[in-house]
Amino acid sequence: MMRSLYSGVSGLQNHQTRMDVIGNNISNVNTTGFKRGRVNFQDMISQQLAGAAKPTEELGGVNPKDVGLGMTIATIEQVFTQGNLQSTGVSTDVAIQGNGFFIVKDGEESFYTRNGVFGLDRDGTLVNPANGMRVQGWMARDLNGEQIVQTAATPTDLVIPVGSKDPARETSNVLFACNLNKNTPEIIEGASEADIAKGTWGTEQKIYDSFGNEHLLSVSFRRVPGNPNAWQATVNVDEGNADFTQTRIGLGTTDGVQNTFIVEFDNMGTLRSVTDSSGNVSNTEGEIVLQASYTVPEAEADENGNPTRHTFNINLGTIGSMKNTITQSASKSTTKAYSQDGYTLGYLDNFKIDSTGTITGVYSNGTNRVIGQIAMATFANDRGLEKAGDNTYVETNNSGQANIGESGVAGKGTLLAGALEMSNVDLSEQMTDMIVTQRGFQSNAKTIQTADTLLETVLSLKR
Repeated sequence: MMRSLYSGVSGLQNHQTRMDVIGNNISNVNTTGFKRGRVNFQDMISQQLAGAAKPTEELGGVNPKDVGLGMTIATIEQVFTQGNLQSTGVSTDVAIQGNGFFIVKDGEESFYTRNGVFGLDRDGTLVNPANGMRVQGWMARDLNGEQIVQTAATPTDLVIPVGSKDPARETSNVLFACNLNKNTPEIIEGASEADIAKGTWGTEQKIYDSFGNEHLLSVSFRRVPGNPNAWQATVNVDEGNADFTQTRIGLGTTDGVQNTFIVEFDNMGTLRSVTDSSGNVSNTEGEIVLQASYTVPEAEADENGNPTRHTFNINLGTIGSMKNTITQSASKSTTKAYSQDGYTLGYLDNFKIDSTGTITGVYSNGTNRVIGQIAMATFANDRGLEKAGDNTYVETNNSGQANIGESGVAGKGTLLAGALEMSNVDLSEQMTDMIVTQRGFQSNAKTIQTADTLLETVLSLKR
C-alpha cells in the first residue's frame, strides 16, 4: 500500500518539473531565437512479485508480476525547430534560416546562439549589444587589389571600419561597347561644319588620376574615305586642355605615336582589327587592347624633369563578337563606355549583409568592398548543448565539437539580414500541455489522498 504513496509523490514532483519547463517556454514566447524545452517521462524500476515461468507438459507459461514504483524524467531537451522570421528593417539584425548557430565570444570562451540581435560598439566591433559578446567571423584581406575572405582560417572578431577611407585609384582599364552607325556619311575635303558634325560620332567617359581627380576621356569617330568598314578614332583626355595633356594612344606603347588610330570591321559589323598612327596592326583574334597615356596636371615631374604621365588601357572588345564590343551596324550610333575601374577618395558610409553572411562596405565614392563574413557553427547533436543564459549555449561532451564554416555549406542554413528569428514556442500547444500536466498532477495528488484513506481504514480496524 505504501508503494502507491511514493508513486504518487514521484508523479507530483516530475509533473511539477514539467510545469516549470512549460512556464519557462511561455515566459519566453517573445524571446528572439528561443528554443522551447520538452519534458519526456519514463517509468521507474518495478518490483517483481513473481517471475515468469515457461510452459511445461502439464501447464502453460506464466507471465511475470511486476508492480511499478513510479515515474521519473527521461529527458529535458531543447527542440530546435525553425522559428518564424520577422522583418525588422535594422541592417545589423540577422536571422538564420535552417541549421546552425552564430558564434559569439566573451574573452576566449566561445558561446553559440540563434539570437541575431547585433550592433556596433564604439570601436566598430560587431557585438550583441545586450551583453557585449563579440560576433565571430573572418575579416577580408587584400590580395592583389581584391578583398578575399579565407573561411578556412580561425574566426576572429568582426570590425566594421565605419568612416574609414577608401583611397583614390587611378583608372587602369576602360572598356568600350559603343555602336557606330554604318550609314554615317563620309567627311569629304572642304565639308562644312554641319556636315563634319553629321559625319562624326563621339563617346565620353570619366576617368581618374592617382590623386582621384576626375578627367574626361573623349573618343570621336569619323568614317575613313574610300573604306566602307573603317573609322578613324581621335582620343583626348580633357579635350579643352589637350595641348597640355598631350594624349597618345597606340598598340603596346604610346612612344612615338599620336592620339589617333584606325578601327576596321568585317561585313558582319564585328570588330576585325586596329592600326595605330605608327602603322602597328593588332592581333587577328581575341581582345584588342590599346594603350593610352596623358600628362597629369599638377603632378611632380620625374627625376629627369619630365612631366608625369598616366598610362591606362582602352579595351575595344573581342574580335568577331557582338557582346560588350565596339560594333558597326546600320542602326543609331550609341555613346557607351562599358566600364572603367578608377575612382576618387571615399569614406565608408554604410554596410550590408547578404545571405552568405558576407559584409560588404558601401563607400561614398560608389565602390563596394568586402569587409568580412559571419561564421556559423553546427553540431552533430545540437540537443546535447548546454544552456548558458543570455540566449546562448556551450559545448558539452555529448554535443560534439563545433563544425565552423560559412552559411549554406555542409548543412548550415542561410542568413537573412534585417530580420530576426522569433521564438518557436507555440502558445496553443503549451496551453494544451499545461492542461495535461495539471490533470496529471491532480491525479497523482488523488493517488496519495486515496492511499492515505486506505491507510486510515487499516488503522481504524482496531478501535
